[in-house]
Amino acid sequence: MDLTMGQKRALYEDGYVLLPGVVPAAAVRQALRAINASLGEHGMHPDNLEQFRARSYCPEMQSSTAITDLMNRSPLFDLCESAVGRGALRPVRGGQIALRFPRDGEPHRPGPHIDGMYSPTNGVPKGTIANFTALAGVYLSDVPEAFSGNFSVWPGTHRQFEGYFREVGPQALLDGMPKVEMPPFRQITARAGDAVLCHYQLAHGVAGNASPHVRYAIFFRLSHVDHDAVHWECMTDIWREWAGMREVVEAAEPGRFAKQGGA
Repeated sequence: MDLTMGQKRALYEDGYVLLPGVVPAAAVRQALRAINASLGEHGMHPDNLEQFRARSYCPEMQSSTAITDLMNRSPLFDLCESAVGRGALRPVRGGQIALRFPRDGEPHRPGPHIDGMYSPTNGVPKGTIANFTALAGVYLSDVPEAFSGNFSVWPGTHRQFEGYFREVGPQALLDGMPKVEMPPFRQITARAGDAVLCHYQLAHGVAGNASPHVRYAIFFRLSHVDHDAVHWECMTDIWREWAGMREVVEAAEPGRFAKQGGA
């Protein structure tokens, strides 16, 4: 199963594409049941909540088949491979269980970040950037309106940041988010079973949840099989690891790959 040319163009322009109904309802139900069973069995100690929000809720469930089947036994992995290249993605062995609970008061606006930057609670070692190739999210619950714990994006920032890192070097991310003028953010609405595929370098965040419902989603961080060899280079050449996107990229930027020696 492949992304359409229209979906690839959206991925090129905006840095993300929404994939409606790509994950079967049975897989969604299985994951929800497993997560809720874990919460009922283990609960959530208040001392762990900050780490759960930064890393994953129900950490003992992250590598279970109930979670990994959302990617490995659905069309989603094929769709991701169609953008990155057949056989070019490392196997998926776990996912982040990302729950966003309602809170009292006015919901907060999302704050932009790029994954893989150090924080005291996210497990990334200080002085490193744990980048990867693509972020894929699966919705396990409906998110029909804004400020419902929405995954939020700043469209086009993947390309802005590419230019920024070409000027100052990718290691500048160690000093904080790129200092560029950001476009307006977009809160993504979706239904259970929808998925979103994003370029790693797209600025994203999460909006506050003023709805009466918990937002359930799973996020998978996908890496090209050769990612370690181009850890820094792919931040200044953002389509280097995306063989399936070459036709679309070349149409938008004629000669890009020729100028880079076919990289």
